[in-house]
Amino acid sequence: MFYAAENSGGAGSFMPILMIVLLFGVMYFMMIRPQQKRRREAEQMQSGIGPGDEVVTIGGLYGTVAGVDDETVLLEVAPGVQTRYARPAVARVVNKATPAETVVEEVEVKE
Repeated sequence: MFYAAENSGGAGSFMPILMIVLLFGVMYFMMIRPQQKRRREAEQMQSGIGPGDEVVTIGGLYGTVAGVDDETVLLEVAPGVQTRYARPAVARVVNKATPAETVVEEVEVKE
């Protein structure tokens, strides 16, 4: 009789392990994976910053990018006032600068 009780309990001990594995699977797809995607998008945005872009820092400061280094960004927050920030301190790009090659100015020629 003791032997029959052991055999029936063997399948029940597999259930808690299965629940733990399912819990970790759900946590991965609901929490870890979306956070990795957001971090990847932020790194891509920060690496694409160039002079002339209007950005907002994590502190809420609006400025125009005057220069870019490997680790820092030089922002012009007012005419003649430039501040240096770490590249990860840029929260978002407000307006992307248009490349000089695509901007065509029409000039009237007077004869």
